[in-house]
Amino acid sequence: MSGKSFALPQRLYIIRHGETDWTLTGQHTGRSDIPLNSHGKDEAHGLKAWLAHISFDHVWVSPRLRARETADLAGLGFAAQIEVDLAEWNYGDYEGRTSADIRRERPDWSMFRDGCPNGESPDEVSDRADRLILRLSELGGNIALFSHGEFGRALGVRWIGLPFITGEHFTFATASVSILTYKSDNPNVRVIEIWNAGPALSAGL
Repeated sequence: MSGKSFALPQRLYIIRHGETDWTLTGQHTGRSDIPLNSHGKDEAHGLKAWLAHISFDHVWVSPRLRARETADLAGLGFAAQIEVDLAEWNYGDYEGRTSADIRRERPDWSMFRDGCPNGESPDEVSDRADRLILRLSELGGNIALFSHGEFGRALGVRWIGLPFITGEHFTFATASVSILTYKSDNPNVRVIEIWNAGPALSAGL
């Protein structure tokens, strides 16, 4: 897209919340407000040193407790604005269930292709990601986004224009950081600069 008249964000930092008891067991956690466990709190606190040297112009956080706790422990809660579009996928009937359990009933089930009964469809989550990206594209500077595993993957694939189903090929660990930005020699081309960064890659932030 050419002829943009708005300021481009330098970088979007997508930050997944720390570990909870349900992420540890692999249970799908959408609307359930599960808090961070003790390891998750340590993970979130560990983000503080990574992010302290970055000047953030905006900090947006999912309304879910686990994301808000992560923002607080990472030292950015004071600046955080609740953003409902950063919430995790609504898993509907699959809330609290594991993928292995679901595939006993539906062996070929794929979240990014099939969605969840009585929850959000892939099209609905893709549209939500596109809507959020459009709003973010009107902002400038560095933007921190505290979100979740599945929706973070949705943002990543839609940022670079991939078909939504390709999100199933991305991983997004707890308390990891991914950076979305624009190609340095072509500000009309969106790129993933860093994905799923853990402590070993912290210097790259």
